[in-house]
Amino acid sequence: MTEPAKAQSAKTRGTKTPNANARNALELNDLSVAYRVGGRDRAVLRNLSLTIGQGEAYGLVGESGCGKSTAALAVVRYLPRNGSISGGAIALDGQDVMKLDAEALRRARATSVSMVYQDPGKALNPSIRIGRQLTEIFELAGISGKAAEDRAIAMLNRVRISDPPSVMQRYPHQLSGGMQQRVAIAMALANDPTMLILDEPTTGLDATVEAEVLDLIAQLRQELSASILFISHNLAVVSHMCDRVGVLYAGMLVEEGPTEVVFNDPRHPYTVALLRCLPRGGQRKDQGRLDTIPGFLPGIGAVIKGCAFADRCALADERCRTELPPLYELSDERGARLSRCHHHDKAQALPRATPSEVATPPKPVAQPVLRVAGLNKTYASHGHPLRAVKDVSLDLRPGETLGLVGESGSGKTTFARLLLGLVPPDDGGTIELEGKALAPKLENRGDDQVKAMQIVFQNPDSALNRSHSIRHLLSRALKRLAGLSGKALETRLEDLVRSVRLTDRHLAVKPRQLSGGLKQRVAIARAFAGDPRIVVCDEPTSALDVSVQAAILNLLADLQAKEDVSYIFISHDLGVVRYLSDKIAVLYLGRIMELGPSEAVFSGPHHPYTEALLSAVPKLDQTGTTRIRLDGEIPSAVNPPSGCVFHTRCPRKIGPICEQQEPPLAEAQPGHAIRCHIPYDELARLQKASVAELA
Repeated sequence: MTEPAKAQSAKTRGTKTPNANARNALELNDLSVAYRVGGRDRAVLRNLSLTIGQGEAYGLVGESGCGKSTAALAVVRYLPRNGSISGGAIALDGQDVMKLDAEALRRARATSVSMVYQDPGKALNPSIRIGRQLTEIFELAGISGKAAEDRAIAMLNRVRISDPPSVMQRYPHQLSGGMQQRVAIAMALANDPTMLILDEPTTGLDATVEAEVLDLIAQLRQELSASILFISHNLAVVSHMCDRVGVLYAGMLVEEGPTEVVFNDPRHPYTVALLRCLPRGGQRKDQGRLDTIPGFLPGIGAVIKGCAFADRCALADERCRTELPPLYELSDERGARLSRCHHHDKAQALPRATPSEVATPPKPVAQPVLRVAGLNKTYASHGHPLRAVKDVSLDLRPGETLGLVGESGSGKTTFARLLLGLVPPDDGGTIELEGKALAPKLENRGDDQVKAMQIVFQNPDSALNRSHSIRHLLSRALKRLAGLSGKALETRLEDLVRSVRLTDRHLAVKPRQLSGGLKQRVAIARAFAGDPRIVVCDEPTSALDVSVQAAILNLLADLQAKEDVSYIFISHDLGVVRYLSDKIAVLYLGRIMELGPSEAVFSGPHHPYTEALLSAVPKLDQTGTTRIRLDGEIPSAVNPPSGCVFHTRCPRKIGPICEQQEPPLAEAQPGHAIRCHIPYDELARLQKASVAELA
């Protein structure tokens, strides 16, 4: 950047300078970070400036690769070995981080700033008990013995973990994901930090657990007056948690301002495009495709002459491609805000990248492609029976999507594994594919039955062999599932690659050379290699950015319309489930608590468990919503509660009948069944009254 451009940028963004009388918790001034790759330094952060005030929560959003986590790691100088700060300054609670020696830096990390990472399973040492990992923090502060144990138990109580002494004796793998994350938060807060950095702390958590973790963070923020840097690709979570938000793109801040203002009145085309990727207002696949962002994020170290977003922006002109926009001040009565766009006044006129397709006409009702009756699965757990799936019965028709929702431990994945033959069900239940019984075990099924039912996993990195090219992976699937070879194989390979929006150049590379979204496209292509009748999608978009998620959902919807394939879609993101699903099954302790058409389940009246799940989902617009809190965690399937298994947590429990009798799954309306002792009309009255009371 030229000196005049730097001066203009500083003038227009109004960067705050350190004030000794009112120190900010964190200040980044023209911070630049580079990674050394292939013998040269490649820019990741480019002149990033932002401030976080005392007690303020600041959200940082953007696609993977835009530099969010790098900014967080730079604050505490945790950059990887090939990373270096090439310019600018970092002030943490008034201290110049770049000037701290090793001892001062260690002290700052121990007392002033803490980080909570995305995956608590990797942040916690798997070989050390929880208690030892917590007490070690207090020992470093000079507290030992019984006093350290007492402080550790107090911290676990603080993050609302029941029976802390028992949890202290467990290893990380013996805890649920939500409990692991609460332990990680307890460890981060043990030293009462003034700055808390949260890097995707709720990705992969169930809606109820995510809501509990967010409530916990908000409560502890008030108690400790801590400042928060909250990094997430979940815009609704940021909307719920943060006072201000910064939008990062290609290592540059492109928009900043009060969260509510930025999300309701975005003034940069990239922010507009991100928000359009979300299925909002109950949007469904038959109402048109989600908008996507064309093209790709600039690579690490890419030379950027003008606006970094110009190649993907339909508003870009010659000025955008040759002149780097400064951060324009757009302050009004709603607060100070910034936009790095020459056409910020036209941002919301950005043309949509994905045309809204006309809904396909409804197909005639066909015989079920899948029929499940009386399905059960019992495991042995330390000599005791554990009923993971109990008496599940349902149908799935051609071209239909069944959404499976429920907390971890509800039986969703076990049910999918039973369908695929990866684990055998208990005697007595039946699974029929196109009217023919399926053998309980995969190895006893015919080739046609195997290729008729495929799966797309949550993590394509684990599902794709990193040693082989994409061509090899897909060709192998075509040989085994479709029995193709020679010219027929090449022709089908070309069709398959085009159907998932990949190109010929992707065939030569290996999975590690592709982004997460492209790898998931390869996984989907492999699942479709044998022309399946049913595809099980197990959290296929949970770890993806909203822009990539939208592209994958559009792809799944398009393939379904073209191939008439049926999906079983497992996800904790209920907005995504609502968009793609025709029918919803709500599972709790292996039982179906509610089953019905998607809109009937989402619109209500619902089962009280469904009601609680829906209330826990963060929304960009929180107006008129309140969360129904469920007491405690999901009970153990080894010793489930008597009567209705949900009665121990149910906010609408009506009396002893709930404790003594298990309600049947009864049809409340045509096609809509609910397992509850409360009559359907009474559920409608209670839930309507709750909404009216809130209003």
